[in-house]
Amino acid sequence: MSYYLGIDLGTSSIKLSLADDKGNILDSASKDYPLYLPKENWSEQDPNLWYKAMLSCFDKLNEKHDLKLVKSLSFSGQMHGMVTLDKDDNVIRNAILWNDSRTTAQVDYLNNVIGKDKLIQHTSNIALCGFTAPKVLWLCENEKSNFDKIAKIMLPKDYLAYKLSGVFASDVSDLSGTLYFDVKKNDYSDFMLDILHINRNMLPKIFNSYDVIGTLKNDLEKITHLSKNCKIVIGGGDQAIGATGTNTLKEGEISLSLGTSGVVFAPVNEYRYDKLGRVHCFRHTTGKFHLMGCTLCAMGSLKWYMEDILKTNDYSLINQLDDNISDILFLPYLMGERSPINDPSASGYLSNIKLSHTRLDILKAIIEGICFSLYHNYQVMIGDGITANCARVIGGGTKSKKTLQILADIFGIEIKTINSSDGGALGAIICAMVGDGLYKNVEEAGSSLIKDKEVFYPNKERHTKYELKFKKYLDLYCRNKI
Repeated sequence: MSYYLGIDLGTSSIKLSLADDKGNILDSASKDYPLYLPKENWSEQDPNLWYKAMLSCFDKLNEKHDLKLVKSLSFSGQMHGMVTLDKDDNVIRNAILWNDSRTTAQVDYLNNVIGKDKLIQHTSNIALCGFTAPKVLWLCENEKSNFDKIAKIMLPKDYLAYKLSGVFASDVSDLSGTLYFDVKKNDYSDFMLDILHINRNMLPKIFNSYDVIGTLKNDLEKITHLSKNCKIVIGGGDQAIGATGTNTLKEGEISLSLGTSGVVFAPVNEYRYDKLGRVHCFRHTTGKFHLMGCTLCAMGSLKWYMEDILKTNDYSLINQLDDNISDILFLPYLMGERSPINDPSASGYLSNIKLSHTRLDILKAIIEGICFSLYHNYQVMIGDGITANCARVIGGGTKSKKTLQILADIFGIEIKTINSSDGGALGAIICAMVGDGLYKNVEEAGSSLIKDKEVFYPNKERHTKYELKFKKYLDLYCRNKI
């Protein structure tokens, strides 16, 4: 018996998933930790609590399973966060997370003084508040005493990998979201490091997502219950790992994530980027490339309407929706917006409401608006040469067949669910298996382990009508932009 372990470090909790050598997830354990919001638009966490939560999950899994049978483990990590360590490997300050937007001044400087063209030339992307580089610049400008202590800068999952292995490492998919990594050259950008006043010695060694970086540190056998021979595979950023867990690995395929935030993910075989920086160009777990667009408040918008406005947790209301297209327009910019408009000041809108409308009419419009926000990113990608006949979808939104049918009708392509409800965990497990040599690459593992489950076919007539409504959706943002 051999086990493989996927460690998914999220914003609200960490989840460890244990699988056999056939990719069947046997068990999982999770642990929450607090999110600190010390000021408006600030979002932080204590990396030490991530580590303690991970150890707690090891304990829980070991109650039922012999973790010494784990041959390798790997990671899926929340992206863009900044973890800083001093020369003694102590955490200097709380990690500044992906959803922190204190860096508007730094983003403005990078995009408009350094210039978007320069940023794209050296990193393939423009600056966003979520990215790591603006956080480094903010720390230099606002907490100089902390900045001067820095010996290591790392991403969230890399902190856990460092604690387990003692190896200062990261991977190309996660580093792509820092804005100090040259995606095309697959190396750090010296141009950006100079701007940020940091050097290569502060940054981890670069690996592919499926690479073994080391084995478990000898002094951790007892507290993790793992074998000292357990391989530590570096893994990747949550979106690339999630796409790996849906077998979205080749050009011509896309994946959609319907979580609190939403993601459109499109692998490409050769280097390709959006000249306006509207969507991101990152490295994939395969070592190749992908384009990605992220909308900040996808199913988060639905949660807001259901739980804060309607005061209900009864999401079965969605099942009562008819097939008609709502005449209400909704912009899901409740937290500003990331891709493709890159407007942190954008606001949500409900437009064209009449006295005759019901809560179900508004609910339908909100789901349509969420799908339009993803479709907007896809339209940008089409302009960049992306084509797809189908999309695999993961996330909480997949629980609703009505939502998936609306998504298919808006995108005009087949929408498919897969045989696993946890793409992130399975993606990390795939990296662990490849690192152990069970499969020769992630493509082979994905094809072997992941199968399509249910298909939602687009209605051509509704798609045509949604195309007309999408133009009104775009116009609503332009007319109300402040």
